[in-house]
Amino acid sequence: MRAYRLLAHSRAFFLASLLVVAPLCLCLSAVPAAAQMPVDLELILAVDVSGSVDPDEAKLQRNGYVQALLNPKVQAAIRGGPFGRVAATYVEWAGESHQHVVVAWTELSDPVSVERFAAMVAEAPMMTEQWTSISAAIDYAVPLFENNGFEGMRRVIDISGDGENNRGRPVEEARDAAVARGITINGLPILNDRPNPWGGAAPNDLEGYYRDHVIGGPGAFLVPARDFDAFADAILSKLLLEVSGVQPVGRGRDLAAR
Repeated sequence: MRAYRLLAHSRAFFLASLLVVAPLCLCLSAVPAAAQMPVDLELILAVDVSGSVDPDEAKLQRNGYVQALLNPKVQAAIRGGPFGRVAATYVEWAGESHQHVVVAWTELSDPVSVERFAAMVAEAPMMTEQWTSISAAIDYAVPLFENNGFEGMRRVIDISGDGENNRGRPVEEARDAAVARGITINGLPILNDRPNPWGGAAPNDLEGYYRDHVIGGPGAFLVPARDFDAFADAILSKLLLEVSGVQPVGRGRDLAAR
């Protein structure tokens, strides 16, 4: 009899526990996931720091991005979208195993936030590495869009570099995988006749290579820089197009074949 009573009490306790826990579980399941901030654009600035880019050229690249971000035209374009803000992160890459986030995802919506982001880009330490893997850079960049705290109307990877893919899987495979996820890849090839200090020859037609193998997705385009000294002007033009969402015309549009 005593055992029967203990069993009855245990069942009653179990049922009472269910009555308490079940509503709690329902409440927890009803809590929505953390809302992501809506932005006009999620932009990954992916910058080549492979061995073919010497320290002076690396500084020119960095300074080009900083100057473009601080340009009043770019800041006006940022504020001119439906939400009046974009999200950006700055990534540097080289060989198959060398990619790192220099500045994490940041909301850019006013001069203060843009200047802070530009300052972090300018002040970060520089690292270079041998080899050039555009495909690994794309593969590294794609997951960065997930759970970044932002929900963009457009997602763009902005690839700048001075060489062809020479490590990792074929760049076309990485490009196509990114495009299949609704991501656009734009290009900024830096045309440079100087031989690679690691012994490699300069690319014959880097502009054509980027056009045929790198860029892809809705409205994809490239803006070539004739050399590192012209990089600042090229990145300014490119950022204005990317932030504003305006489709390039003329030469830029002709290069957007995908």
